[in-house]
Amino acid sequence: MFQSVKDAVSSVLGSGRRITEITGVSGGDINRAYRLTVSDGMCLFMKCNAKANLSFFLAETEGLEAIASAGAIRTPAVLGAGTDERYGAFLLLEWIEAAPRKQDYWESFGRRLAALHAWDTSGLIGNGIFGFPHDNFIGAGDQINTPRESWIEFFRDCRLAPMLARAESYLDASDKKNAEQLLDHLDKYLEEPTQPSLLHGDLWCGNFTTGSDGEVWLIDPAAYVGHCEADLAMTELFGGYPAAFYDAYKETRPLQPGYERRRDIYNLYHLLNHLNLFGDSYLDAVRQILRAYR
Repeated sequence: MFQSVKDAVSSVLGSGRRITEITGVSGGDINRAYRLTVSDGMCLFMKCNAKANLSFFLAETEGLEAIASAGAIRTPAVLGAGTDERYGAFLLLEWIEAAPRKQDYWESFGRRLAALHAWDTSGLIGNGIFGFPHDNFIGAGDQINTPRESWIEFFRDCRLAPMLARAESYLDASDKKNAEQLLDHLDKYLEEPTQPSLLHGDLWCGNFTTGSDGEVWLIDPAAYVGHCEADLAMTELFGGYPAAFYDAYKETRPLQPGYERRRDIYNLYHLLNHLNLFGDSYLDAVRQILRAYR
């Protein structure tokens, strides 16, 4: 934690190095993003928001460091976070220098994600427990991570129920009845996993990139311990990845039978979040799923 960007750079890189240039870059809808060039030519990535939103960056730090601990898939190193009078709350990360993808990029991605999902999470949150050490965020929305011993209970109480409550103003009487029936009978559709998995939590195509090694790097996590199917479902929500990704994943970590039937319930969480954040253009998709599982 630092009181200025200058202090952070000096502390992390050494007092003899200073920022020579700050350039705005594309960084998503929520934060402002910059490339920091240091006096020796090194580059850093900085995300900024209002000072009051420092908690976003602290949660992102915890998620990135948890994924990095698994040693299965790369994430940018976290260099520091804090508040600055000019830039507000900030997060300093390793700069990811883009390069062409390796020939087996998608196969490698699938195997690496499977390895992340196979990592033992007992040291992170406890043996057989679902959740995360702290609550965090899914996009700009609050994400509840209260630990549970049952995946189905966790997904009902910490994922679907809170999102449905926030979406109450969008839902009519029929929607609410269908939602209540789904929550009451969620165990008819979902299954407990063979083991808890550390999830990225928001694994759409905008939340990974390619590093200088030609391999996938994960960014912007909404991390928690859950069922691996929830991560895979999110990859399919907005069009999906190439077949090579899914084939490699399943070869490394076979799925439980019936995943295709459960996929839309997992994605209901993300569609409800989009409905709450961006408005009723997502309402029809939410309704279709609620009707399908009533």
